[in-house]
Amino acid sequence: MSTNIALAKIFDEIAAALEITGAMVFKVNANRNVARVLEHLTVDVATLANDKKKLTAIEGIGDGSAKKIIEYVQTGKVTEHEELLTSVPRGVLEMTRISGIGPKTAKLMWEKAGVTDLTTLKDRVADGSLKEIPRLGEKTIQNIAQSLEFMNKATERMRLGEALPLAESIVEFLQGIKGVTQIAYAGSLRRGQETIGDIDILASTDDPKTLADTFASMPLVKQVLVNGETKVSVRIAPPHSVQADLRIIPAASFGAALMYFTGSKQHNIVLRERALKKGLTLNEYGLFADEDDPTPPQHRGAKPKAAKTEESIYKALGLPFVPPELREDRGEFAAAAAKALPELISLEDIKAELHSHTTASDGSFSIEELANEAKRRGFHTIAVTDHSKSSVQANGLSADRLLKHIDAVREVAGRVKGITILAGAEVDILIDGRLDYDDNLLAKLDFIVASPHASLKQDSATATKRLLAALRHPLVHILGHPTGRIINRREGLSLDINQLIEAAIKHDKALEINANHLRLDLRDSHVRAAVEAGALIAIDTDAHTHDDFDELRYGVLTGRRGWLMAKQCINAWPKAKLHKWIKAKR
Repeated sequence: MSTNIALAKIFDEIAAALEITGAMVFKVNANRNVARVLEHLTVDVATLANDKKKLTAIEGIGDGSAKKIIEYVQTGKVTEHEELLTSVPRGVLEMTRISGIGPKTAKLMWEKAGVTDLTTLKDRVADGSLKEIPRLGEKTIQNIAQSLEFMNKATERMRLGEALPLAESIVEFLQGIKGVTQIAYAGSLRRGQETIGDIDILASTDDPKTLADTFASMPLVKQVLVNGETKVSVRIAPPHSVQADLRIIPAASFGAALMYFTGSKQHNIVLRERALKKGLTLNEYGLFADEDDPTPPQHRGAKPKAAKTEESIYKALGLPFVPPELREDRGEFAAAAAKALPELISLEDIKAELHSHTTASDGSFSIEELANEAKRRGFHTIAVTDHSKSSVQANGLSADRLLKHIDAVREVAGRVKGITILAGAEVDILIDGRLDYDDNLLAKLDFIVASPHASLKQDSATATKRLLAALRHPLVHILGHPTGRIINRREGLSLDINQLIEAAIKHDKALEINANHLRLDLRDSHVRAAVEAGALIAIDTDAHTHDDFDELRYGVLTGRRGWLMAKQCINAWPKAKLHKWIKAKR
């Protein structure tokens, strides 16, 4: 899958270079769209490169883009990309990935201040020379400085949506090795954290040497750090650049090791303390009788009371099984003792997508294609929510275009059977809290997601007041991606989440977990607060392409980390219950 990511970066860089050099907008957008398609593609594009027709069959990839993909797979480079890099330094392109620096600003700093990469950018920010550049105001410079600081703090952690497919591909690859009997990923990834520091793989095998050698020689590996009998550590090649550890575990201890290496550290500490109170000792090899002997029990041949499965260990400690997402020592033990652990929401519970886009704004679906994709995935309802007029960068709909779009959605709804299609909109929450359309037009919509897209550096009080106004609006159903953050790139709005939760409950609105792995907004801690207060939650993919629907699992993982149950998630409601709630806002 690394080919997809590498090519996505190349197409992104082509788009940025074209924009900096003044190319036509449609050419810039075409390359950027291909990058997005590749990022979310669920198959390795290299496996399709022997047949151009297979590539062009993928929505968003045209003949020219397919030729570039084939060229890269065959030669390891794209000629257009190489040529553009001779006119625009790569470092200038990298700067456009920083929040607050668009192609025009990058070009301005390059030409006027010699800023050619992140290092010189940091130097120019530090010495104040950026202030001498015309049209580059103090506020812009301050925003750039803040973005650099945030980026520096976040560079070492990989996003969940990048780490999980990578870990799954490693597990799938190693499962096919002769002798492997059990294998799983562990760590913070198994707990569903939004970012991870490294990837932990546990495996049991009848042939440890073959497994270790195969892991160390995987095509993804850039460097072997450790190659021992029970542990192999490697550095995965760019663009991942993450450490991956394989631990080879005796089959009899697999459950204990999975529990230990899943963590969290705090959860494990409480488990060990509970074991000691029962006269037992717990480690990564199992749960043993606690004897007055400093030699580790596994080294003196002691037989564990439980070790093969996590469930057996929890049971021996007098506890029900605790799902990995809850293992943070944040109340799970008290809930377990009271037999009150939540029955967490699952991917199979989701039966409606209530935030999606078509070609009317910046999506790749026609209305009918969107409906059929939702129907194929077993949903009973799809809300078509294209962008409103202020989202110019997303081809937002003017009032006249929206009226025609509503008619088009309802025409398709009348033809496509087996799914309810709602005419909705993702309406921008303006800087002062007003919505992007007047109330007469909003009232014509079946469904409204109100979201912030601009002015995402407002102070907390102003931003909270802004979103509260949207929650109080009688026609709004969902507050979409409330902070507007992009993980590892943009912090987004700093909000008083408790005020928003209180307003959502009072006005019977839902707060969204945007499942896109770049957002996961609401974040898990916000979800937990909302769940405890009794607010409604929506989990939506914000679908723009077919593959975006696959991002749903990241939203579900975030919901699970927030202790969310199906009954509190509107996307999991039966059709009749959901539609009754929707119509109550009209």
